[in-house]
Amino acid sequence: MSTDLADARSGELPPDQVRAMFDRIAPRYDLLNRAMTMGLDRSWRRQAAALADLAAGDRALDVCTGTGDLALELAARTTAKGQVVGLDVSPEMLERAREKASARGDDVRFEVGDATDLPYADDAFDAVTVAFGVRNLASLDRGLAEMARVVRPGGRMVVLEISTPRRLQHFYRLWFDRLVPALGATLGRDGAAYSYLPASVRRFPDPATLAERMHDSGLGDVHWRPLAGGIVTLHWGRVR
Repeated sequence: MSTDLADARSGELPPDQVRAMFDRIAPRYDLLNRAMTMGLDRSWRRQAAALADLAAGDRALDVCTGTGDLALELAARTTAKGQVVGLDVSPEMLERAREKASARGDDVRFEVGDATDLPYADDAFDAVTVAFGVRNLASLDRGLAEMARVVRPGGRMVVLEISTPRRLQHFYRLWFDRLVPALGATLGRDGAAYSYLPASVRRFPDPATLAERMHDSGLGDVHWRPLAGGIVTLHWGRVR
């Protein structure tokens, strides 16, 4: 099912359109990420992986894994003794993730699945992460609750997401509302998908509210850290 510009600008799409959109942009997803963030997304994912507090032999889950960059960062920490699973609704994104893992020699398992209905047992993992994905879930609270459910007590949940900064408002609006859709249309050849991105951020909870909802999902000791002047925010906490 295609995504038209009017749908995209609402910032809310049904799950089948979200899946189709990410399947469509998968071949150019990494290129657009690097261009939109000036390469900083790699550093942000490394920081997210570090906050997962993993050790060799641990098990970790990366939901909304996309092309697998954060899952591969987790695998570097769990080593071959552990296990990392990357889950996403988009088969096309996962194909790119598997290619990356194969090229690196990393044994990461990538699976198609829904973050709001995870196919894993309670307490199955030592940590769960998500980068730039919870914004797209049909139910944020359901997704957070599912992520908390599959992590053992004391394990970490880490959420890396785009946010609206309190400062740099003029630059932010120029970059996000104009330049990002233009890049999407030019480099990604999909203006609708990259019009959806800023609209979905505008309707997403602010960092303090997201922290509260993470607490309500079963986490304690929830913290957040703004990055890049507040354009993105890292949240983390431990499952109670």
